[in-house]
Amino acid sequence: MNDHGRPSAPIILVPGFWLGAWAWDEGAAILRAGGHDVTAITLPGLESADADRSAVTFADHVDAIVAAVTAAPRPAVLAVHSASGFSGYAASDRVPDRIAAMVYVDTAPGIAPLDPDFAEVDKPMVWSEIEAEENLDGLNDDQKEEFRRRAVPVPGDVIRGSVPLTNDTRNDVPSTLICTAFSAEQYQTYARDDPPSFLAGIPLLRNKTWVDLPTSHWPMWSRPTDLARIIGEGANGGIGA
Repeated sequence: MNDHGRPSAPIILVPGFWLGAWAWDEGAAILRAGGHDVTAITLPGLESADADRSAVTFADHVDAIVAAVTAAPRPAVLAVHSASGFSGYAASDRVPDRIAAMVYVDTAPGIAPLDPDFAEVDKPMVWSEIEAEENLDGLNDDQKEEFRRRAVPVPGDVIRGSVPLTNDTRNDVPSTLICTAFSAEQYQTYARDDPPSFLAGIPLLRNKTWVDLPTSHWPMWSRPTDLARIIGEGANGGIGA
């Protein structure tokens, strides 16, 4: 129950590239201990390294998120991490009335495709690229090793595919952008003029809140308690830093 005596919104947790629902295990446990109804999902093709990803599309990822949202007993908080900002934003176009709030975890409402020229069947995680390009602040050696061990290649069409966005009311959904590897100021600067595809939806949002949470690009591992608190506040009807 929230402070007004009403049930908290259910929470749907969506991981980013190379990850399954397991990436949210610690954060989901913290949220459940606080009384929240939590569902973490694994997107199609990311079930295991042996999964057949050849026919998995971006639309399949959007459909999987929509299915999780519509299965919730009432409008849900949809928390999306990293590249699932694309599929999560597209899902909000489909069922904005079933989403109580969006939470973008070190990501933004991306407008697909991420890379229309990507031609491979899938994209494996390359650890040397992660170390060179991503913020790993706060991740311990065990977490890094689990990431390397459990990472699953991303289906190629998830990177090059898209779906039409036709419902402008998606931009009225209350949206919180939790900025970890980069600050809120940096996000806003990058999105101001001719934003890249992964930031393209930011100028369109009409109800957005910015929260700085300095840490790695994977705050569900490096600051799980703080991240769970912010998401839980969203489920209770309000988010604060």
